[in-house]
Amino acid sequence: MTQKKKAWIIVILIVVLILIAGKNDSENNNMTKKSSKDQVATFAGGCFWCVEAAFEKVTGVSEVVSGFSGGITKDPSYEEVTAGGTGHLESVQVFFDPKKVSYKELLDVFWRSSDPTDAGGSFGNRGESYTSAIFYHSLAQKKLAEEAKKELDNSGRYDKPVVTPIRKFVAFYPAEDYHQDFYKKSPVRYKSYRFFSGRDQYFKKT
Repeated sequence: MTQKKKAWIIVILIVVLILIAGKNDSENNNMTKKSSKDQVATFAGGCFWCVEAAFEKVTGVSEVVSGFSGGITKDPSYEEVTAGGTGHLESVQVFFDPKKVSYKELLDVFWRSSDPTDAGGSFGNRGESYTSAIFYHSLAQKKLAEEAKKELDNSGRYDKPVVTPIRKFVAFYPAEDYHQDFYKKSPVRYKSYRFFSGRDQYFKKT
């Protein structure tokens, strides 16, 4: 084989790999471009890697940021939050177009992405920072969250009461860059974590 043919084969392989990567990105990301008209919702559902991944697949969501909310420490690090004492929960902020997806629909995604009956943590992660919460940004969000919680509690879906608190939003601090889009950056580690935490098995049962 001549050097020229080898060079062309390499070029073709590179193009194919780029096309495959682009296809995978489009399949794994239904997010639309962020707009100034977007609204924001904040949820805590345990490990933010998993909750972020769930919301990023929702059509009408333009951005999801992993971070911390609900505590007293300003701009905490991941290590500080998981060590305890900051009062923060691992959380996500969801920016969405209300013309394409409603807050009520986001609540449905949240309930399917966490265990709202667990007051001590989330699946394999225990402690305050892994507990769930809905942080409302307006009275309208508060009303919808309270109605959705009551409806879920009365549905008979769980054999324990829904304990996820509905709290007024105060502040949100983004987590370190390596936590953002973790499910894309480290897919093997992410899938391994989900499995061994018991999260996937739980959702199959409920």
